[in-house]
Amino acid sequence: MIVSTTFSLEGYTIVEYKGLVRGIIVRSPTITQGILGGLKNIIGGRIGAYTEMCEQARQTAYEEMIAQARRLGANAIVGVCYDASEIKESATEVLCYGTAVVILKGA
Repeated sequence: MIVSTTFSLEGYTIVEYKGLVRGIIVRSPTITQGILGGLKNIIGGRIGAYTEMCEQARQTAYEEMIAQARRLGANAIVGVCYDASEIKESATEVLCYGTAVVILKGA
């Protein structure tokens, strides 16, 4: 599966648009991530536990988007974006979305 933030792919032609695909997840830190993040918040600096949690959420949303595109019969996704918002204190929604397409090389 080719995934791109652009709306065209060099050397490929989009021959069919399958539609919008998305992956969404709502995550909150694990107990360990919360404790480590809380301590780091007090002393300052990079909060690695929260960074790890955010990266896991992005990866899961990305994988769900790809799975949805595959179910539609797409072999690529263009125009991919991420969005995130806070649902409540310490719970974050991460959305990954794009347009599922069928591409042919050099067509």
